[in-house]
Order: sequence, then C-alpha cells, then structure tokens
Amino acid sequence: MTIPAVGKPWVVPPVQQLLIRDLLTRARTWAPRQTITYRDLREHDYAEFFARIDRAAAMLVRLGVKPGDRVGVMDWDSHRYLELFFAVPMLGAVLHTVNVRLTPEQMGWTIRHAGDSVILFHPDFLPVAEGLAASLPDVRAWASLSDEGVPPETTLPLAGDYEALLEARAADVAGGSDWPDLDENTVATLFYTTGTTGDPKGVYFTHRQIVLHTLAAGATFAAHQQPVGIHSEDAYLPLTPMFHVHAWGIPYLATMLGLKQVYPGKYEPQRLAELIQRHSITFSHCVPTLLQMLLHHPAATGIDYSGLKLVIGGAPLPKGLAAEAQARGIRIMGGYGMSETCPIVAAPHWKPEHADADGETQLDVLCRTGFPFPLVEARIWGHDALLPADTPQVGELVLRCPWLTQGYYRDEARSRELWRGGWLHTGDIAYLDRDGYIRITDRLKDVIKIGGEWISSQELESALSRHEGVKEVAVVAKRDPKWDERPWAEVVLREGFAGSVTPRDLGKHLHRFIDDGTIHKRAVLTEICLVDALPRTSVGKIDKKEIRRRIAEA
Repeated sequence: MTIPAVGKPWVVPPVQQLLIRDLLTRARTWAPRQTITYRDLREHDYAEFFARIDRAAAMLVRLGVKPGDRVGVMDWDSHRYLELFFAVPMLGAVLHTVNVRLTPEQMGWTIRHAGDSVILFHPDFLPVAEGLAASLPDVRAWASLSDEGVPPETTLPLAGDYEALLEARAADVAGGSDWPDLDENTVATLFYTTGTTGDPKGVYFTHRQIVLHTLAAGATFAAHQQPVGIHSEDAYLPLTPMFHVHAWGIPYLATMLGLKQVYPGKYEPQRLAELIQRHSITFSHCVPTLLQMLLHHPAATGIDYSGLKLVIGGAPLPKGLAAEAQARGIRIMGGYGMSETCPIVAAPHWKPEHADADGETQLDVLCRTGFPFPLVEARIWGHDALLPADTPQVGELVLRCPWLTQGYYRDEARSRELWRGGWLHTGDIAYLDRDGYIRITDRLKDVIKIGGEWISSQELESALSRHEGVKEVAVVAKRDPKWDERPWAEVVLREGFAGSVTPRDLGKHLHRFIDDGTIHKRAVLTEICLVDALPRTSVGKIDKKEIRRRIAEA
C-alpha cells in the first residue's frame, strides 16, 4: 500500500522492540511509593528498586559482564533476585537461574553447560560453590548475596558482596542508566529442567517471549476474576522458586503492574504463614505439595487465609485438596504450563454460565487443566499427525504460541524432537472438551496400560483424594504378568487417621467412582499402599520416577 504524502514526506518510524526494560515503564510513574519487602529484613519502594537495578547493572559491568555472557544466580526468593531478573537481561546478558535443589554435581554440570562467566550466590550455597570452583574454569568472577551485606569467609576469589558492590557503583549511575537497544530476539534467560532420563535440558527465552508471556498473563488474569484473578491492589508473594521458570513469570507481571511484593527467602513453613497473614497477601502460586504444607503444618494453625487467591500448577489440582483449600477461605484454581512454555499457557477461569452453577460443577471447572490464553493454539496429536479439531479426541497435547522455547540449549536432537511436525510436543495425554477447555488425562510416561486399555493415573489420584483421610496420593503403573500393568497407589494419610483408615477402606471409597462410571472399571485392580511420605523432585513435585524405580526393585 502506498501512503500519499501530505506536506512533508511520510517517514516510517523504527520498529518498537519488545524488551524486558519496558516492563518497568508504567510502574515508574504508577507506583513509585509501592513497597517491595524481603522477609522482615528489608523494605524499600519502587523508586529505590529502579535505582538498585541501575546499580546492579553497573556492578555487573564492573565484574566484566558483556552482552551474551551468562550470569548464574544461586539464591532463595529475594529482592536481589528480582533486581537481577531485570538487570542481567537488560544489559544484553543471559540470566541463568541455577536450580539450587539439584545435587552439587548436577549444578556444576548446568553451570559448565551454560558457560556462566559470573556467579552470584547466597552464603547458604558457599560450600557448594567452593566445591565446584575448581571444575568451573569459565567462571571469571564470584560475588555473594548475603542477607547481612557482608561477604563470607571463603577460599573463592570473591569480588565482594552484592550490597557493598551496589553501593560502590551508586556514583556510576547518578544520572540514570542508558540501557542498550537490543534486538527483541536476544536471549534473556536460561534454566535447566530435569527429565526422566539423561542430563538436564537447558530451556531459554528471549526478551520478546517474556514480554508477550507477561502481557498475555496480565490480560487473562485481569479479564477473568473468577475463580482467581489479578488486580492493581493485590499483594503478591511467590510460593514457587524463582529459579524455576521465572517463578512462573509472575514477578515480571507483578512488577509491570506495580503491585506490593513480598519475597520470603528460603521457604520455611512458619515464616511463609506469618508473611501471608502479616502482609495480607492476596495472590500467589505453588505446587500442590506446598499447598498441603500451608494447610496442615502446625505453624499454619489459626492462620486466616481468607482473601488469598492461589493458582496451583506443576501437577493436577486434586478436587479433594481444592475443596479443603476453599473451606479455609482460599480462592483457588489450577493452571497449566511447563518449563518449555515460559510457563503458563492455560488457566480454568469460569465462563459466565459457571458463575451460577452448583458447587460441584464449579469445583470441576477449576480443577480442569485450563482454557488456552490469548495467542495460544492447542491441538491434539495422533500417531504422526494432528487429529481433527472439530470433535473431542484423546492424544498428545501440542501447542503453538509466541512464547514457547525455541529448543533446548546446545541440544539439537532433543530440540527437533520437541518441535516435531512444527508443534511443541508436551508429552501430556489430553483432549479438548466441548467448552474449549484442555483436559489432560495423564502424562505419556504415567498412563497405565491395563490389558490394552489406558487408565488415567490422574483420575485415580483425584478420586482417592476425595476421601477425608487422604492427605496426598500418587498413582503409577506396576508391571503385572496378566494385565501388563496395573495401578499402584501410594497414600499419605492425614494426621489422626492412621490406624482408622486402611487400604481396604480406600478401595471401597474408590469403588464408588468405578460404580458411577467416573473412572474405568479396571481401576478395581488398583493396589493401595499406605506410606509416611512421597518422594519429591527438586521443585517439590511428587517424584513418580522414584516410586516406579522403588516398586520395580521390590
């Protein structure tokens, strides 16, 4: 199309790049006096937060960080981490959020694979850092992230502590920082997700992808307030580690909106419960395991959770757990995403017709996998191609949207497999129901094949969770000479139910759902074992791989 000249010749303006720095633009003038709190050790306003980002960038440059360098961070959820969420990528460098719950050997592997040149670490991880230093020749500089602002005694060639290094750079940025104009496709973040086999996989995201994810999440949670939404007066505290998919991207969103933010440091049940109550926290997110802790830990006795809105991800939200949270005054719903999706791509907000539905129907909706976010295309994949979109069919969920990772860092083979056929393969067995919601029935690796038929482990878990004595449950496949596989359920009972609830009682409870057709009739083959605790992964999910290994060796 030709645009006619009117007066002066028409000039095409430069394309506006989508950069993480621009997530700060509105909050600078909207919420300069809003507060960011770290535990009960520090509180400052957004104006100071912006100044600290500037000084953090100047500090990193002083440590030798250049565009394209990887900067590793080993810290608990803190105000420092939030500053580095912005300062590192805004320099054109890559923020590597090190998974501090991996073994030291795995942590070292990820740092070497990423090629980190600078490491910033909390003193809690000093022994790990000292033990790894000799095997990390690419690391040129180390700095501590001490709560006391004092560098620890160490054999490392330490440049200093974060607070002192920031203060030393205050004069460098007195007039404000000139952030580089980056290409929006510059890689901004990198972290490693542990798989069922092989080495951890490096997942990376660009400025463009993080900005688009932030905008889509903000639009969705602002537009849909039921059962869980976000608004400008919310107070936010993350209950998901910041090393794990940017704490689901919500710190970026909370900062863009200028929300009150509280960062708890290392997760300790009593502190979390106290911070939620003291600061009137209204929005958070976590895995089901942490919700169990919030509800049942002795420190949570008497805590008023009314007003708290909670998104549950990382694993399906069992109906029993959702109902229990609601009884404590929590507005709750599930959500769906994975490390490779930045991560949120769907949430089960209620449609208008659900507002006046009965409680059981509403409970069913909020425990669904979710309705796709704007810009997210969800389809079902058959054996080697997409299935027709016009009728509900079960297969592997595949996705397209602008913020999905482009692949695995320095791993071409697994990247090609991830994007087979031009769609991101989630590894989840699912269907799209007639209302448009994604319904995941199982992970490909967790589905139970009984005599040629597939049984959903998640459906069995949800049914067992409805028993009043069940605290947690995990169902996996156990090899069986007659049926090929059969369900094996490990159940943790609530306090006070030990001795009064038996596997036989739980079997009778399960039969109710078999008899009414909720779950497959061959679920009668389920073996139920009572255990004291379930194994966990590094991000707090139930480790079904470990359960399968244990029963295979029994």
